[in-house]
Amino acid sequence: MLQLHHFHLSAASYRVRIALEFKGLPWQSHFVSLVRGGGQQLRPAYRSLNPQGLVPTLTDDDFVLSQSLAILEYLEEMHPQPSYFPHSPALRARARQFAALIVTDIQSLTSLRVLAHLRLRLNASDEQRSLWIRQWLVEGLDALELWLTSQGGLHPFCVGNQISIADICLVPLMYAARRFAMPLDDFPRLCEVEAACLALPAFQRAHPDNHPEPAS
Repeated sequence: MLQLHHFHLSAASYRVRIALEFKGLPWQSHFVSLVRGGGQQLRPAYRSLNPQGLVPTLTDDDFVLSQSLAILEYLEEMHPQPSYFPHSPALRARARQFAALIVTDIQSLTSLRVLAHLRLRLNASDEQRSLWIRQWLVEGLDALELWLTSQGGLHPFCVGNQISIADICLVPLMYAARRFAMPLDDFPRLCEVEAACLALPAFQRAHPDNHPEPAS
């Protein structure tokens, strides 16, 4: 059985949970708290599994893989149905574009380790860190909104009538934006796509509320 080492509030972990649930794959949860005890992801036992000390980490028998986008690609190749990649090369490329924009250009700049660095190394205040988060969230969400509206609002999801890797990455981003109390009134198209995704059982099962931190 697939083993997933994850943290419930981690956007990267959330992405992989959605993919596993969307494909109907059985998986076993291994919770890695990013806050308890200074961060369980930094302990030697976990870093022997993932030297980067990040979540998520997926194990498939003796194969160990980190980085959420790589994990999503691996799951697609190993379990191609149902697919979260469109049939059209153009739409596949567009879905990958949106996923990369979200993962590398937005959430990598608002991750826990970046915020910790701002606080511990650069002595950034809470207000300064909040401004940092909002800067990159607004810039990224605005770009996504413009991309989606330029395609027209005829489709329920990011690149058509079917779930794609873009939607799997968008929903955790929107969840993170809400956690940071980010107003989303200026992004109606993104909110429509989010609502369409959250109506689906796979997205509901993967939601952080359904994977709470275990009691110590």
